[in-house]
Amino acid sequence: MPGFREQVRGFAGNALVRPGADPEYADGDDSTWRSVDWPAFTRGIVVAGRRMNVVDTGGDLPPLLFLHGLGGVWQNWLLNIPAFMGTHRVIAPDLPGFGRSEMPSGRMSIQGYGRVIDELCRTLGVDGPVVVGSSMGGFIGAELAIAFPTRVTRLVLVSAAGLSVEHMKKEPLLTLARVWAVTATRTGARADPVVRRAGLRRIALQTVVRYPEKLSIPLTAELVAGAGAPGFVGGLDAILSYKIRERLSEIEVPTLIVWGRNDILVPVSDAATFAELIGSNAHAVIFEDTGHLSMLERPSRFNALLADFIAGSETPEAGVPGVVSS
Repeated sequence: MPGFREQVRGFAGNALVRPGADPEYADGDDSTWRSVDWPAFTRGIVVAGRRMNVVDTGGDLPPLLFLHGLGGVWQNWLLNIPAFMGTHRVIAPDLPGFGRSEMPSGRMSIQGYGRVIDELCRTLGVDGPVVVGSSMGGFIGAELAIAFPTRVTRLVLVSAAGLSVEHMKKEPLLTLARVWAVTATRTGARADPVVRRAGLRRIALQTVVRYPEKLSIPLTAELVAGAGAPGFVGGLDAILSYKIRERLSEIEVPTLIVWGRNDILVPVSDAATFAELIGSNAHAVIFEDTGHLSMLERPSRFNALLADFIAGSETPEAGVPGVVSS
């Protein structure tokens, strides 16, 4: 029977390659996630006094915890969860204020999100998961590893927020966020025409993925459906209000940093900075010709990289061009 990493690579090998596309870009196979009975794994639980929507594949296998970014939903991991759910217990929540999870009580904060995720793990009986966070989810994952160090065994930061925003002026950004939230709500309401026309897909998703028109229509529909979340402005305020730079050296667990070279939301230079500040236990890998959501844009490579990291490799893809090491 093939080992875990071979199984993941076999999963990636079933990917669909669309005509005219970079064979490694958007190489996810829609049949893998569309064949999953997601309602069977999805439930609402009460965490910190609020209902939280969670995908939990269950079982006693080593746990993986996926945390989406600002404006995202658990479906941001649709091309990754199926690759691991046969070998791990996979948990992917809608963060409070996003998807089908209620808004948190009080002002949103990164520290508050860290406490909520800690309580979520305690409620689900999950000890020591590998935490994989994208953008704001990476920021939260880093906070979790600092504030609750025994909660995390390994950490993966995917285009994590928290560094380059430090010197940005808050109020202009929040004003723009309010305008964007209204526009995004309308986009979500008109999801069908948006996802079916390549030009509209590009307009809707060009800030987060390198080639929106290369994503499949079913996958794009899942991403656009999360637009206009009530927690968007509060989530951005949380990102802008908390400085984590001086605390990153407190992260003691092995940390994998994954970034898209062409990320226009969070600059790729932040990858090297995260690696430097966390220290010798951190390793960064840069995906060329890739935007902000490398796990969706290049899922086969991402899943194989994550499998290697979970299996114990401290420097996955070492020696491959585009790798930045601390």
